[in-house]
Amino acid sequence: MKIHVMIAEDERLAREELAYLLQQENDIILCPSAENGDQLLNLYREYSPNVIFLDIHMPGINGIEVAKKLRNEFEDRDIIIIFTTAYESYGVQAFEIQATDYLLKPFDEARFKIAMNRIRKGLSTKAISKPKIDKLVVNLDEKMIVIDPSQIGFAARDGRTLKIHFLSNEVIETKMNLKELEEKLSGFPFYRPHRSYLVNMDYIKEITPWFNGAYNLVIKDQDESTIPVSRTAAKGLFDALQGVHY
Repeated sequence: MKIHVMIAEDERLAREELAYLLQQENDIILCPSAENGDQLLNLYREYSPNVIFLDIHMPGINGIEVAKKLRNEFEDRDIIIIFTTAYESYGVQAFEIQATDYLLKPFDEARFKIAMNRIRKGLSTKAISKPKIDKLVVNLDEKMIVIDPSQIGFAARDGRTLKIHFLSNEVIETKMNLKELEEKLSGFPFYRPHRSYLVNMDYIKEITPWFNGAYNLVIKDQDESTIPVSRTAAKGLFDALQGVHY
């Protein structure tokens, strides 16, 4: 299982140190980092990471308040939060909002490994308690239909509607948003390469460079549809594909 991780840290050196430690772990995919609480909230809505390493002292909203906002806004999700700080005095507050762990800066590698073990244990427990779905129910204007997620090539946002494209070239439209679909497909190999697209990684045919670190990918459907890959999502996509077997 790949673990999607986001760092929220305003100090560049601390952010880079933590990113380096995370990159040494084989099952980690790093999402774009935030430098303050408002950025974190926006990025979380876009990427929905499994784990957040959250600095307590940041400009504007501090980490404790951001964690409370995340818990309130996404109360249906089990967000794993690891607080990071140079001060020990926040330990009690951290655990009051159900933080999984609490790391002191500068980071100790052995202590970081303990935190990672707690993260993996927490995620494995949730995976056992939440069985993988085999079908997906999609609400259309006048009816609900049951579809097989493995037959989806990609989904694309089009104004206020979401178009789900199947490998057969059939397309259905729903008012479900892309984030909702991504959450429903969390047990399947889907990845969000761009804020407006969700792709089935089992059906990526090729990836080609575009410009400024961005890419295009081609889906193995009848039209060989082309999907953009944003610069910030590119590394995460390549990391995720390491665990995909064709």
